Amino acid sequence: MLGRFTVRPSDDGSNRFGVWDGAVNGWRATGIDDEAEAYEVAFDLDVQYDAHGPRAADAVRKIDPSQPVERATWSTGELEVWIRHNGEWLGKFRDKNGELAWVPGKDLRPL
Repeated sequence: MLGRFTVRPSDDGSNRFGVWDGAVNGWRATGIDDEAEAYEVAFDLDVQYDAHGPRAADAVRKIDPSQPVERATWSTGELEVWIRHNGEWLGKFRDKNGELAWVPGKDLRPL
C-alpha cells in the first residue's frame, strides 16, 4: 500500500537488513540485525514521511496505548497509529505474531 520505505538485505555482505528510501534512492537505515526490527523502522518512517516529504501533523493520529481491533479478515491485533495517505486513513496494525501491516480504516473495528 505504501511504498516509499522498503526492507532489504544489507548490501555489505552481512546477514543484516536495511531500510531503503525510494524517494531519495538511498539507504535510510542500515546494519539492523533483525528483519522484524527493520520493518519496525520502515513503518515508523511511513508515519513520519509520505512520498513528498514530512507528513502533515493533521495526517497522523497516534493511539496511546494501542487499541485492540479486529480486521475484516477476522484476525485480531492492535492499532498503534493512524495516517492519512492519498485521502484515506490507514491504521498501523500489529497482529498476534508481531507482524505489521497498513490496513484501511474501513477494514478495522474495535474489539
